[in-house]
Amino acid sequence: MKKILDLISEEMKNAFEAAGYDRELGKVSISNRPDLCEYQCNGAMAGAKQYKKAPIMIANEVAAKLTDSKVFSKVEAVAPGFLNCDVTAEFVGDYMKAMKEAPKFGVEEPEKPLEIVIDYGGPNVAKPLHVGHLRSAVIGESVKRIARFVGHHVTGDIHMGDWGQPMGLIMNELKIRKPDLVYFDESYTGEYPTEPPFTISELEEIYPFASKRSKEDAEYKENAMSCTYKLQSGVRGYRALWNHIIAVSVADLKRNYKNLNVEFDLWNGESAVHDLIPGMVDYMKKGGYAYVSDGALVVDVKEETDTKEVPPCMILKSDGAALYNTTDLATIMMREEQFHPDKLIYVVDKRQELYFEQVFRCARKTKLVGENTEMKFLGFGTMNGKDGKPFKTREGGVMRLENLIKEINEEMFRKITDNREVDEEEARNTARIVALSALKYGDLSNQASKDYIFDIDRFTSFEGDTGPYILYTIVRIKSILNKYKENGGNIEAAKLAAPTSDSEKQLMMELAKFNAGIEAAFTETAPHKICAYIYDLANAFNHFYHETKIMTEEDKEKQEAWIALLVLVRDVLETSIDLLGFEAPERM
Repeated sequence: MKKILDLISEEMKNAFEAAGYDRELGKVSISNRPDLCEYQCNGAMAGAKQYKKAPIMIANEVAAKLTDSKVFSKVEAVAPGFLNCDVTAEFVGDYMKAMKEAPKFGVEEPEKPLEIVIDYGGPNVAKPLHVGHLRSAVIGESVKRIARFVGHHVTGDIHMGDWGQPMGLIMNELKIRKPDLVYFDESYTGEYPTEPPFTISELEEIYPFASKRSKEDAEYKENAMSCTYKLQSGVRGYRALWNHIIAVSVADLKRNYKNLNVEFDLWNGESAVHDLIPGMVDYMKKGGYAYVSDGALVVDVKEETDTKEVPPCMILKSDGAALYNTTDLATIMMREEQFHPDKLIYVVDKRQELYFEQVFRCARKTKLVGENTEMKFLGFGTMNGKDGKPFKTREGGVMRLENLIKEINEEMFRKITDNREVDEEEARNTARIVALSALKYGDLSNQASKDYIFDIDRFTSFEGDTGPYILYTIVRIKSILNKYKENGGNIEAAKLAAPTSDSEKQLMMELAKFNAGIEAAFTETAPHKICAYIYDLANAFNHFYHETKIMTEEDKEKQEAWIALLVLVRDVLETSIDLLGFEAPERM
């Protein structure tokens, strides 16, 4: 389905052509003076030099060709040469009818769907998720949902840290605390226990303890490195113990991500590519891409156009050990073989931009990816407290994500139950749904690359540019529709009609921006554009609602048309919030 601006521009282009001018001058945009007109065209100004004619003369000639237009109700030539336009109520009403009938409300399917892999989440196993993990999960999930909605094939991969020194630290500490565990008996040949010898709480306590001690005790660190080596060399007991660590950690991660309504298609970690690294390194050496510098194996990635120093990409350290670069490159190679992706998107802290620039250049130079594969770094800013510094607990530590969600749930529950009697179970459930909207919308309404202030009072407000305000609007619509049904109305039979008031027309014109907004959110990898769209749509609906007595309208045909419009607004808003990763309750 064509975008409404394209249809309006088509009419204007025909008029330019009919008046003897280049039709491409007829591009129409939304008016920057809504008090004067709905749309504007500046083509006469652009054509003045080309046709050696005063722009107002061109504008008048074009306007004359549109006196009988079925699209425009008004076209005025205004000095020095602007064309101010309004569209007819019938044109907008017909667009609404087409939008209601079209699949996905008019978002067109791509001729050839892209194969996209999104790398987001990136937690380390055996460590609790903290607020620093929020943005990658929330932004990545929305980017994935938008790309799928547009019609592309998308795979989301969590890419966990599950293979490096942290594993050795945990195993070494377990060996000290529980030396009798069968996993450390390298002569053991039997089956290993199916139940893990620790809980997630124990793991989460062990890692920071072991990490701190390794910084103070050289022998302890050496023993941990030995455990890492045994794990990566395939020693049975260490691999079995590692499998327990992964199973316990992943179960906890899934529980936490479920609370965020975030799902991954792949639960791969760095370990997934461990066996691919030797072959990749050999390929880079034989291909003449990699060379030894100060004992380390590196690939030059600088380019002539660089204005700043871009260091070589290190493949192996001087002791032959792999790095993050190594596993990230091997992961790219694996994804190329498995998915042949058209696009790889990495949702990572923006402070890692130089690192990923090196990795992407290295992957391109060494031909680990296809020639036309796009590699996109979507760097996000920091979530800060009201002091403008990275968000901390009241005690000054890094807050667990679980506790942040709990805190915002409690705040929402307090607001929902304040000064009124409600069923506690229903209130708790509603608070959880609304709190998630507050958390996700609060994050996603900002451009990803920008830092933002996490303000629990503002994010949980039912007024302003917030998730709860959007949900309150949806619930208000649902309430009206329920009343209409209770009064004997048939929602399914309600038919859209041309608008009969300015507020109704404005609401329809906001609705009509849906397909353009979704397309922009996908092409620019920008979920904040959907937030901006639904905020404007919610405002337009609430303006219409306050001006219109829907339930007491005596003209049943007019009332039915309004009900049909409300259904469309509800469906578009619910579709949009699903793309952001949250839902609306039935009532609030």
